[in-house]
Amino acid sequence: MSQDAALTSPERPSPSTQRVAALGALAIELARAGRDLYGVFVRTLFYTVRGRYERGAVLRQMYLMGNQSLFFLTVVMGFIGMILVLQGGLQAERIVPDPTLIGSTYLELLIRDLAASIGALMLATRVGAGIAAEIGSMVVTEQVDALRMCAADPIDYLIKPRFIASVVMTTVLIIWSATIATLTGMGTAYLFFEISPNIFFDLRLVDFGDLSVGLVKCLAYGAAIPIVSGYCGLSTYGGSEGVGWATTRAVVNSSLAVIMLNFFISGAAFLLIGA
Repeated sequence: MSQDAALTSPERPSPSTQRVAALGALAIELARAGRDLYGVFVRTLFYTVRGRYERGAVLRQMYLMGNQSLFFLTVVMGFIGMILVLQGGLQAERIVPDPTLIGSTYLELLIRDLAASIGALMLATRVGAGIAAEIGSMVVTEQVDALRMCAADPIDYLIKPRFIASVVMTTVLIIWSATIATLTGMGTAYLFFEISPNIFFDLRLVDFGDLSVGLVKCLAYGAAIPIVSGYCGLSTYGGSEGVGWATTRAVVNSSLAVIMLNFFISGAAFLLIGA
């Protein structure tokens, strides 16, 4: 290579510089995604209060999210209740010979966290994937562009009905799931540890703080799943491969949102009410 070519050829960046550049690009991409997701959330809240109201769309989404998820959550939470009581009782027997406190401890954990968190994670896999796939298919077939050309906001037409339905049905399904988990746990305690239902169903450890935290988690999870999944659906690009990728992102990001909200709500409850 001649001296002139060597002088004019660009200098190749070092591997450390390339890693820093990649991390910077990733940080910028995450910040942009967070901004867009926040925008979807704010616009959804706005249209929930000031947007058009179509009763049929909300009821249809409530049926799709609630009735068609009922059997799935019933089976999952039924087995979860049996597993938790069985494993908890076996571990408690090694420490305390009296297992009568299993029921009260289990009910406190179930009402405060387990029913809402496990139920929401299950709904994120089913409801979140369905929302992202449906909206993503509308994006790649240019139906969303047609809405924009008609001066209609896709947030108002597509995400808001799912948002309202998810908040309502997530709360209802989690209450139902907690009931099923309580019944299966009660049966497991009676069969394996000879704890009568009257002793197992002990609510002495459950207070208003536990009920409040559990309800807040139901509402927060019910709001997060359609927002995150709807954003993943609206950001779809390409063809069928893009829809599949959006569905995967919706499940992963919705589950991550549930876990992060669980941490922040539990921490805030501990700082505010000491519960």
